[in-house]
Amino acid sequence: MTREDKLIQKIKQGDKSAVNELIAICYPEILRYCLWHAPNRSLAEDITQETFLKAVRYLDRCTLSVGWKPFLYRIAKNTCIDMQRKKQLSVLSFEEAAIDIPYQEPGFEEVRSDMALGQLIKGLPASSQEILLLRFGHDLTIREIAEILNLPPRTVQSKLRAALKKIKKDLETEEGGTS
Repeated sequence: MTREDKLIQKIKQGDKSAVNELIAICYPEILRYCLWHAPNRSLAEDITQETFLKAVRYLDRCTLSVGWKPFLYRIAKNTCIDMQRKKQLSVLSFEEAAIDIPYQEPGFEEVRSDMALGQLIKGLPASSQEILLLRFGHDLTIREIAEILNLPPRTVQSKLRAALKKIKKDLETEEGGTS
């Protein structure tokens, strides 16, 4: 049983202090996910907060068989979609977001890594981008991704494999090699 699962059990038993601990553990991951889907940090923070409000409100729907992370990411995904529909916002393209910063700040390498991943996946369908983001950007398992996206695990696995093949082909084409 994970630390998150233990905290959820405490919350369900009425321990209010466990809520803050659970949020503190997961907040950075969910904010990072929301930053991918929002045009600016302010909106991403709003979406993240809304995600946690919904997660706590619907905590009774979270079962240990599903797991906390897929439950939380599914809420974040749906909240991002809701905000985009509500505000009719377009997500900032990776080219627009690409800024070469000449100095290092905390979290800089994580942002750079996200930008590199964004460049690799920009030519893929949105569903494949989402799978790659969750798998490599957030290090989730195939089972967790399947739960978040409400797809069978084999479908996630085949889409992941196809996306990786396309990226490999694109990289080989870029480098001038053929295979």
